[in-house]
Amino acid sequence: MDLSRTKISIWQQNVNKSPTSQHDLISSKYLIDIGANIIALQEPAINHLNKTITTKDWIPIYPSTHSKQPDKTRSVTLISAALTSDSWQQLDFPSGDVTTIQLKGNWGQLTIFNIYNDGQHNSMVNLLTDYTHRHTSVIGDNMVGNVHTIWLGDFNRHHPYWDDPEDMCLFTNEAINAAETLIGAVAEAGLEMVLPGSIPTHLHNVSKH
Repeated sequence: MDLSRTKISIWQQNVNKSPTSQHDLISSKYLIDIGANIIALQEPAINHLNKTITTKDWIPIYPSTHSKQPDKTRSVTLISAALTSDSWQQLDFPSGDVTTIQLKGNWGQLTIFNIYNDGQHNSMVNLLTDYTHRHTSVIGDNMVGNVHTIWLGDFNRHHPYWDDPEDMCLFTNEAINAAETLIGAVAEAGLEMVLPGSIPTHLHNVSKH
């Protein structure tokens, strides 16, 4: 499948290390119905052989550090096997929390960062900023029309920009400060939030809120 004539459709989900959840997702007819050709997983299920759950229809992309530190892998990207191998490549990133791929077509270049950001600190956000500075020649300049970058994933951050502004219990001073660091990094990278605010992205297992 040539990316020059293919719409890129991405499904992103934290499966919370659940083999059942990941299996249900991979085998879902819904992914076929929406034409998904990239699946970005956070906290994927990793088995005793240090492999994730997939099928022959998907090529698993593990973090660059996975072979040496599989227990620290919290991000895996699956690419449709139908996409031609010369249309994409993996970029090295020094963390098990990020997988980075770059796709190219006659429309230009797209770099996708699949990110798991720990809720306890901003180390990953700072690492993303440093990586962006150091690899401009590879990622390119987002201000150029045919160069594109996407940061997606589970950022574990709360802010009225994207959460329900009426859910005030989320907006502690600590939460707002942590989110402001992320907002600053996104702005510095020249990115904009794509999803409109207040869209629910997580259902609590117990409260169902």
